[in-house]
Amino acid sequence: MADAKVKTVRLQDGIEVAVRPMKRSDEPRMLEFFRSLPKEDRQFLRHDVTQPENVHRFVTDVHRDTVLALVGELDGRIVASATLQRHHYGWMTHVGEIRVVIARTLQRKGLGVALVRMLVKAAIAEGVEKMIAEVASNRTGARKAFERLGFQREAVLKRHVKDLSGRKRDLVIYANDVSHIWDRMESMVSDFNPTLGG
Repeated sequence: MADAKVKTVRLQDGIEVAVRPMKRSDEPRMLEFFRSLPKEDRQFLRHDVTQPENVHRFVTDVHRDTVLALVGELDGRIVASATLQRHHYGWMTHVGEIRVVIARTLQRKGLGVALVRMLVKAAIAEGVEKMIAEVASNRTGARKAFERLGFQREAVLKRHVKDLSGRKRDLVIYANDVSHIWDRMESMVSDFNPTLGG
């Protein structure tokens, strides 16, 4: 990520969380963070992040430039992970997928919205034109956060995921098409003609 600066996010209850790009040295604390999550918060993750090898692969992928990753820190602990995953080859190079995981005690306090906003800004700077997010239908807080940031419901896969009790839930796919931002930038560039004094 181009901007390696630490940013402070002030939550609704006044708590301040430091947000910065993830580093290789965060691996042990990332494992600790993921293991501290309640089982119901881990169930919709794609990999078992309580296993060291999966966390190692995740951190390694970040440093292969396939993932933009942020972490939230509070009192020396990692309390949030936010990623934007990209394909650098093929028909979806313009698309990025956003995933956000936040410690239970800090949920519904504005941290998720702040993290997604930072990822959207970074993604646009990297040339991403469309961002998607997958959210289980019962994750109301996450759905509202994405909607507040301009993500729109693009598809619903019926009974696509299971919760801990085995109940099948719909998977809602949200999308935010930011290609209009690139269109405006290209228009501004094409309108500027240095030979005419711009």
